[in-house]
Amino acid sequence: MTQHTMAHPGAHAGRFDVYRRISWRIMPFIVLCYLCAYLDRVNVGFAKLQMMNDLQFSDAIYGLGAGIFFIGYFIFEVPSNLIMHKVGARVWIARIMITWAVISAATLFVQTPTQFYVARFLLGVAEAGFSPGIMLYLTYWFPARKRGFALGFYYIAIPLAGVVGGPLSGWILDAFSQSAVMRGWQWLFLIEAIPSLVAGIAVLFLMVDKPEQAQWLSSDEKRQVIEEIRREDSAKTTHESSASFLRDSRLWKLCLVYFCQIIGLYGVSFWLPSIIKGSGITDNTTIGWLSAIPYLVAIPAIIITGITADRYRSRRMHFSVALVIGAIGLAFSGYIGRDPTLAVIGLSVGTAGTLSALSLFWGIPSAFLAGTSAAAGIATINCVGNLAGFVSPYMVGWLNDATGNVKIGLYAVGAFMVLGAILVRMISAKFADQ
Repeated sequence: MTQHTMAHPGAHAGRFDVYRRISWRIMPFIVLCYLCAYLDRVNVGFAKLQMMNDLQFSDAIYGLGAGIFFIGYFIFEVPSNLIMHKVGARVWIARIMITWAVISAATLFVQTPTQFYVARFLLGVAEAGFSPGIMLYLTYWFPARKRGFALGFYYIAIPLAGVVGGPLSGWILDAFSQSAVMRGWQWLFLIEAIPSLVAGIAVLFLMVDKPEQAQWLSSDEKRQVIEEIRREDSAKTTHESSASFLRDSRLWKLCLVYFCQIIGLYGVSFWLPSIIKGSGITDNTTIGWLSAIPYLVAIPAIIITGITADRYRSRRMHFSVALVIGAIGLAFSGYIGRDPTLAVIGLSVGTAGTLSALSLFWGIPSAFLAGTSAAAGIATINCVGNLAGFVSPYMVGWLNDATGNVKIGLYAVGAFMVLGAILVRMISAKFADQ
């Protein structure tokens, strides 16, 4: 008994060391790539501050354009993940990043609503598969018990994009507002596409597809990781056919939960600068700096919830609580009216809750799916759930125009988030919390 007790911590420490090494070798670069992706996806929220006046767009036009990105994303996401599973992450992630950088930069040529819709749709087509591809990639490197930490690390890229992107976007809009060449919002699309292009090229040289190809792991470490993940995968679900895959009710329940979650995510991402502006701040640079605060608050929240959910094996409970907290914060930020301090406090609570829930969610499907089923399952959930990325900005924009009251849209977003917190209880703890 004594020998067993002494050996076990040593073995556990060895496993911890190898996954810590993997984390520090692959995660910072992945976070950088996702930061670039997210910046290109949501910088339209800052461009809105100028381009709506320049192009005479209404909130409804903006909301539809911001959301139509996800229609292209929806159509091409599952095929993209299945291709990545076959050809490898290095080549496919590089392809995704380079094409979306080019299309994001080309948005500067938009002059009409139709051109705006086409640019956003094509950006969705280009980026489809990036996020589920990275989540699939992490299943090659981390077993389920370590994946909560890895996913939390990954999703730190969203608040980092807010911390970096907010001040940068605000500064670009003001600094280039008097440019004789282009308007500030056009410079915004051009300048913020450059990091994605550079990172996409770097992927070809820096990314390693699988642990067995990692020259920085010893033979024993490679074997340890491969065997642990293979042993874990043997107990997971691999569907025999497309029909059995489509009949798995757990997937469709998770699609519903994720849909409600994403309503909240893009309620924050696409409207945060506008909420701060509506609280009484008019200077774009100040809006940019203030918009960084909620994302800064979210970073420790994501890390703490990821660690505690792994430790206590309680993803569902952590997810539900985080999502309800996020809903309360967002609803409050709409309720307080023209008070910048309270608006930022409400947005900070809302953003921390929403992003913490997002990082926790993906530990659930990857806990019971393996192989091609994991590739297709993660992509399907992300694909169907991300239709909320179309619904959320369009719903808020339409409600803003129809009611003349920005509070109503945020209340609707909060209601969807509470519904998601309730629906996640339909997933058995046997699958969700292992």
